[in-house]
Amino acid sequence: MPPARRATTPSGRDRRTYDPTRIRTALINQVEAVADAAHRLTPEQLALPSGLPGWDVHHLLVHIAGQIDAVPHFLARPETEVTSRAPQVSLSRWAVSTAALAEELDADTRQDAAASPEATARIDRAVADLEPVIESAVREDLLIPHDFGPMRMLDFTVTRLVELVVHSDDLARATGLRVALDRQATAATVRLLADALAAEAPGASVEVRIPPFAVVQAVEGPRHTRGTPPNVVEADPLTWIRLATGRTTWAAALGTPQLTASGGRADLSAVLPVLG
Repeated sequence: MPPARRATTPSGRDRRTYDPTRIRTALINQVEAVADAAHRLTPEQLALPSGLPGWDVHHLLVHIAGQIDAVPHFLARPETEVTSRAPQVSLSRWAVSTAALAEELDADTRQDAAASPEATARIDRAVADLEPVIESAVREDLLIPHDFGPMRMLDFTVTRLVELVVHSDDLARATGLRVALDRQATAATVRLLADALAAEAPGASVEVRIPPFAVVQAVEGPRHTRGTPPNVVEADPLTWIRLATGRTTWAAALGTPQLTASGGRADLSAVLPVLG
């Protein structure tokens, strides 16, 4: 799988870009995986704790439906405009700013869950509403009026992949069901969260590796220029996603083969999670 491209913004800073065709396919695949899992849930499983504070699996499914709904919602807003101007909201800024909306999202999810007794039907409606706008969802020349400011529509769709991948994993862990994770959706999620770490903890003293999808440098300190870096963190994709989103702690993951850290600056516990 070729890596995501790098582009340069007017400010001169690198911005990772994503291939619209791959993102479109990944969105379709991950939405289908969630819908398939929803249809396999029993009433007993819907009542299980989701692992997220105060939510059962019913709440989780309704929340996932809302994340899918966000695509047609923003595309339908009259303020949406086609423009060649650079967007003001980067994917990294979105990631580190989501905590500011946590209470609002929680309240919206609880209200929606109370009004949606059939969570599977709620997912099905969201999927049906997404289908007619799937091509517009990956337009690079379209800006949407996000709460954090104008955002490129393609980038916003990448954020939907993050939500879907993270919550697909939540759903699998809560219920014991196998919920497929699309490879490209997982790759986009890993890369976005790695870039968010590099933005939140800028520097080049620690090399963070999440093979086969991403390598970034982060954390202030001496810059390494040749040979094996003295501070290296390596995690598998799913462990990295759970670390970066607070689903597991640094201390818990470090005791497993899925996370290794070497060097005096390789402890990332102070800068994780990056997504609230």
